[in-house]
Amino acid sequence: MLGTIIGIDDNQVLLKIAVDVNRMQSLINSYVIMEDSERQCIGEITDIKDGVAYINLLGEMINNEFVFGVINKPSFGSVVKLISKEKVPLIIGVDNYRDNLHLNIGKSALYKDVTIGMNINSFFGNHFAIFGSTGSGKSCSVARIFQNLFEKQQAIPYRASIFIFDAYGEYHKAFSQLNTKNPNISFKSYTTNTKFPDSEVLKIPPWLLSIDDYALLLGADKPSQLPIIEKALKLVSVFGRDEELVLKHKNDIISRALLDILSSGRPAAQIRDQLVSTLSTYNTRELNLETPIYQPGYTRPLKQCLFIDNTGKIRDMETISTFFESFLTDNLELSMPDGSFKYTLKDLKDAFDFALISEGVLKSDRIYDESNSLKVRLSGLATGDYSSYFDVPEYISKEQFIRELITAPNGHKAQIINFNINYVDDRFAKSVTKIYSKMLFDYAKSVDNRASIPFHIILEEAHRYVQNDIDVELLGYNIFERITKEGRKYGVLLGLISQRPSELSETTLSQCTNFLIFKMLHPKDISYIKEMVPNITNDIVKRLKMLQPGHCIAFGNAFKVPVIVKFDMPNPAPSSESCDVSKIWFISRNQ
Repeated sequence: MLGTIIGIDDNQVLLKIAVDVNRMQSLINSYVIMEDSERQCIGEITDIKDGVAYINLLGEMINNEFVFGVINKPSFGSVVKLISKEKVPLIIGVDNYRDNLHLNIGKSALYKDVTIGMNINSFFGNHFAIFGSTGSGKSCSVARIFQNLFEKQQAIPYRASIFIFDAYGEYHKAFSQLNTKNPNISFKSYTTNTKFPDSEVLKIPPWLLSIDDYALLLGADKPSQLPIIEKALKLVSVFGRDEELVLKHKNDIISRALLDILSSGRPAAQIRDQLVSTLSTYNTRELNLETPIYQPGYTRPLKQCLFIDNTGKIRDMETISTFFESFLTDNLELSMPDGSFKYTLKDLKDAFDFALISEGVLKSDRIYDESNSLKVRLSGLATGDYSSYFDVPEYISKEQFIRELITAPNGHKAQIINFNINYVDDRFAKSVTKIYSKMLFDYAKSVDNRASIPFHIILEEAHRYVQNDIDVELLGYNIFERITKEGRKYGVLLGLISQRPSELSETTLSQCTNFLIFKMLHPKDISYIKEMVPNITNDIVKRLKMLQPGHCIAFGNAFKVPVIVKFDMPNPAPSSESCDVSKIWFISRNQ
């Protein structure tokens, strides 16, 4: 018996210690059982001061099973003892150790040889977050968890689909050999390294992207820019196909822009210069500066009809106006592309140029300023270093594309699909993660048997991508916030791994229900975790600064109580080692 209860305050019990604590191992964070004739309450010693132990109530033992939460508090006459080692697993383990229900993730940091487990469905059936400062052991622990999961022999998670967006290219080493340990498990890797790829280069078929996707790729920041993107997509549905229909659309668009210039009321010289400039940039084989204008008795090229006479007017204004009107077509219909045909970014760039003049960019400096940045970025994507990611030679449907993502090179189901996005800048990497996540979410929503194909999206360095962006104002939603709010019902789950939780989207973080928190030092991050994470206690917060590397505090609905987990090193470990400065700096005299 440890002592006598002298106080019960809210969720805390005060115990006057009756043993010599100097002759015992540290009692801090040890579990105790408080028994009387009616109940058995479980608590954790959080502090000892002046011979008094402070015990936080955790739950009750009912029919030899631990139940979190205390309805009936212990009596002052309860017998208080340290819980036996045999009963500790009932608190920090799982109820049923069947292979398809549980996962061992590590060892107890307090109770030697006691394994800490979690219910697979409770953890992977919800969104989770893993936080920790640099060097705290996040990457190694993530690798260890998935290695434990996929090295199971009796129950194989064959239909798992884990998509890891790998900010530093760390996880290829940790997972690429899983097949040698379990031949039923396959790993697939995509990379953004186009020069020396050790796996498939990441690809994004342009025809599978929506207005929202292009708004993200092009860095749109105003809702008024979306109609330009929409018009370009409608035009590309024409420009990428029938040549005669394309010609009619182009002639119609150019003519309407030229007629707007003619009727602008500007000085004749300015009108002429704008007409020449427009036709130099936008023209077709039927409508250009050399197009012949037929009049009774003579024929002249269009450019010669733009001369200004002695009165300061364009002499053949009526003639060229009638000529432009002859290209107008009222029955041309445009529709959004539905992903059923292939087009390239260069096709879209061509369509974008015509969308600009169609939407009146030549008449408004404001529209020009808002749209020109989109045009420049699209041109950069179509012709720059990132163009290879959109160079998909053969047509593929969205369903086929998703199926290929989860198919390993050997033709088997791939369980881990790793995207190494280390070789692109943060802005493009953020767009890629959002586009792929949205594609997976949309696909999951379209499946007839809802939640029958679960997708787990794991974001390393999540604070780079899951932010309080302007997406909600621009598009009406943020895809990560939508996934955390709606994804569970469709089987799309998010895993956030971050060293800066204070930079994460508040909405997204608030929907996570399981947490593994490693050593945290930054006051802003600790304060943010305390404010945003549900069910976190002051005691947990106090421990965060004291954790050793490879140790975390795990809590949430997959764990009965908050528990300190000690992870074994993964084998093989991810490529996350810090720079060994002393090894690099110093050489022996024999070298």
